[in-house]
Amino acid sequence: MYVFPDVSGSMHSPVTGYRKGSTTAVRCIDVAALVAAAIVRNNPQAEVLPFESRVVRNCKLNSRDSVMTNAKRLASLPTGGTNCSAPLQYLNDRKKKGDLVIYVSDNESWIDSHNRGLYRSSSTETMKAWSQFKVQSPEAKMICIDIQPYGHSQAKERADITNVGGFNDRVFKLIAAIARTGNSEGFWVEMIERTSL
Repeated sequence: MYVFPDVSGSMHSPVTGYRKGSTTAVRCIDVAALVAAAIVRNNPQAEVLPFESRVVRNCKLNSRDSVMTNAKRLASLPTGGTNCSAPLQYLNDRKKKGDLVIYVSDNESWIDSHNRGLYRSSSTETMKAWSQFKVQSPEAKMICIDIQPYGHSQAKERADITNVGGFNDRVFKLIAAIARTGNSEGFWVEMIERTSL
């Protein structure tokens, strides 16, 4: 399992955006760091690869540290531009395999795409890197948590790719469900039917 928290400059904006009287103190980077730290806490074998314009190396999280300690470590990393394909390409260059890849980002990937990162087809650099990763790991699944969804994505939704817009604590249950079953044709119908009103 790999977790890719985006630590770029845009991730330091408030989760709510800037709204008069409603701007939160919680930043996108805080959410990404907490997600990564919580996953590592429960899955010590998970590898966290923070990224901005490239993968930030030498940021090892200790699964025995508290979630807050690891979250602070991630949130304090230096920032840069955004290149969503960087962590996948990092894995591909090292011929790494995996079952699950989780992005936590605002999807503002402008470095790696001539179309400004807006998904118009399956040709984003992230999708190209994902196709390459799937050669090594054909059963792998990818979950893209877009903390501030604006109607575009780096990865097109399909059976092995799930896009999540926004964040709350139920995202962890969704990650677990997708890790078990994938984003099958009836997945969302089943999730809705399980919801009690």
